[in-house]
Amino acid sequence: MTCQLSKSQKAIQKTAMEFARGEFDKDAACEFDRKAEFPEEIWKKAGELGFIGIHLPEKLGGGGMGRIENVLVAETLAAKDSTTGGALMLAGMAAEWLARFGSQAQQEALLPEILEGRTRPGLALAPKADGTSNDPLFLHTTEPDADWRLDGEQSGVVNGTRADVLFLLCRNNTDAQEPAACSMLVLDGGQPGVLSENDAPLLGLRMTGMGRIRCDGVRVTPANLIGKQARGLEQAASLLPELLLLLAALALGTAQGAFERSLAHVKEREQFGRKIAEFQVTRQKLAEMALCIEQVRSLTYQVAIQSDPKKVEPKMAAMANLAATRTAVNVSYESIQLLGGYGFTTEYDVERCYRDAKTLQILSGHKNDLTESIAAAVIGKLKR
Repeated sequence: MTCQLSKSQKAIQKTAMEFARGEFDKDAACEFDRKAEFPEEIWKKAGELGFIGIHLPEKLGGGGMGRIENVLVAETLAAKDSTTGGALMLAGMAAEWLARFGSQAQQEALLPEILEGRTRPGLALAPKADGTSNDPLFLHTTEPDADWRLDGEQSGVVNGTRADVLFLLCRNNTDAQEPAACSMLVLDGGQPGVLSENDAPLLGLRMTGMGRIRCDGVRVTPANLIGKQARGLEQAASLLPELLLLLAALALGTAQGAFERSLAHVKEREQFGRKIAEFQVTRQKLAEMALCIEQVRSLTYQVAIQSDPKKVEPKMAAMANLAATRTAVNVSYESIQLLGGYGFTTEYDVERCYRDAKTLQILSGHKNDLTESIAAAVIGKLKR
């Protein structure tokens, strides 16, 4: 059974639904998706209504609510339009870096701008823990009595093509014996030496505007550092459960949206003189889809509720994410099957739901890594 929501939580869910119905336009979404453009005006309105960072403390400019409220907003927006909802909520992840590790000066200068939708943040994907990431950015910190220098390029930067402010995770050269040492940095997107260009188009979530950032001798100072120097990977790892939970919520909404679209279709369309929804094979398929969605919703809500006011438990976040992304891919695939030939056309949104669901699954990391983290938590330490 799904966790019982309070009146205020239901009100937030209703407000998010009304916002999505009023602001998400199907034709505009298809055009944004085709051009891989970020929905900037909708981002501004979402910020004005307090949807971005709704779970962050009020003293930092957030809504002062819990992670369950953030999950409800993400689910509701993604259910209405998976691509638009995903773009909005993933753009807000930069605020997590600032809220957890930013200095007071950084928080005061940047968080209100991001949370109110006045600044568009870009967030670079992290290098691998072993330091073998492709296209790494290098932070040179060995020059005496001089600012640090940032060189190199990195692809896969969320909102990298037109970001006002960039949040990067860059490898340090301070210790040759520790190649994976990284630092979190924040840069002005228009700073001299910072160049951006379009990356290869994504399969799904194309509104996130993935881009490639190139830095050529960009000067940075300790004021650009978020958290501690050479501790960036550790800091990023500590935020992984929050990211997995957010991706689970978006996947849940994507599955719900695909299900609702296919359900409406089979209740209207006829074959052999009968509604498609009257055929037993269709009814059983819909029942299985509804069951999987409800199971995922219960798990995802429970993880969010139990994590307030504590940190999100890594094991449970991984479980919710695995279940939600798998369900989103399966449900959106079955929705395409139920629509038949229509499901493969861009006129119906289920093909976009499928593309977005698969992208959410990929962004969550390799399945083996997630299952291994769950197994490690379940088994614990083994006696030798």
